[in-house]
Amino acid sequence: MPFGKCYQPISPSKQNQMAFFNFFFKEKKEDLDKGLEKTGEGMFSRLTKALAGKTVVDEDVLDGIEEALVACDVGAATTIKIIERLEERVARDKYNDVLEVYAMLKDEIISLLTENNTPEYDDFEVPDKSPYPYVMMIVGVNGVGKTTTIGKLAYQFKKRGKEVILGAADTFRAAAVDQLNIWANRVEVGIVKQGMGADPAAVAFDTVQSALAKKADVVLIDTAGRLHNKYYLMEELSKIKRVMQKLAPEVPHDVLLVLDGSTGQNALEQAKQFMKATEITAIAITKLDGTAKGGVVLGIADQFKIPIKYIGVGEGMEQLQVFNKREFVDSLFKNKISWLCTQQGVKRCRNS
Repeated sequence: MPFGKCYQPISPSKQNQMAFFNFFFKEKKEDLDKGLEKTGEGMFSRLTKALAGKTVVDEDVLDGIEEALVACDVGAATTIKIIERLEERVARDKYNDVLEVYAMLKDEIISLLTENNTPEYDDFEVPDKSPYPYVMMIVGVNGVGKTTTIGKLAYQFKKRGKEVILGAADTFRAAAVDQLNIWANRVEVGIVKQGMGADPAAVAFDTVQSALAKKADVVLIDTAGRLHNKYYLMEELSKIKRVMQKLAPEVPHDVLLVLDGSTGQNALEQAKQFMKATEITAIAITKLDGTAKGGVVLGIADQFKIPIKYIGVGEGMEQLQVFNKREFVDSLFKNKISWLCTQQGVKRCRNS
């Protein structure tokens, strides 16, 4: 075959697109690295203490890893599972190099996320739900960043050419409708709202009806988060679903639970309570920046077998990210294993 037929030069426009994508990915990766910085530093400061003076893997090293995982709020049950796997691998593969254990720790965390129904998300994707719009109900207690998450999701979906409509069905909390309205104006998307105290199911019905009439692509329904009355919450969420299904039988396509990552194990407890009230199909974990408790992401993924779909690593619009397990673990371990090797004077060590 002539050389000219097998070699196709990349057009200038394609080169520009690739350059933009690389820049865009680099920015997101930097945000993720920074957002997980405190969790990573907290975990590895404890690992360094456990490693001090050690040349072989022993019980003290594994105890040190266990302490580090618990301290960054991975949770006891998930931590025990990880430690047992490490013990098994050390015994099976006859590992004696203490630094190799930390590289194995990274492998086991990725393996854990892979086993627990955590897909690889690359972008803010909307499933094709024609003839219906994609409808997502968002649930979570007050203060976790629920309204902000809805606003950032609306921004991301609109940025990708989707028509988005918000439904202000949290009519219980004072100012909830106003806050969502501010986000709708900021992002320049539609919103369906009524006054405080209105029937949330009626608001949801009107939102889906409006989306169908306008042939919108995405509907995001805000809801009240009253965990102090689980029975009422369960009844309200069930009613919202039933009423929307009169217009579109398949909706909602997702029920997204928003959790505050900075609360550590409290987030895990909130997840348990919400799952008693309604079916949850996806999770968003916010406020991971500025906290050393980001390990709770691992505990939630392991305990509930529900996909973590989004994480918040900053206040900016772009700092709500789709959750990619490999990138998450890579940022958590960023440069840490090689740094440990340097501290111990080891020249050959598996890099992070």
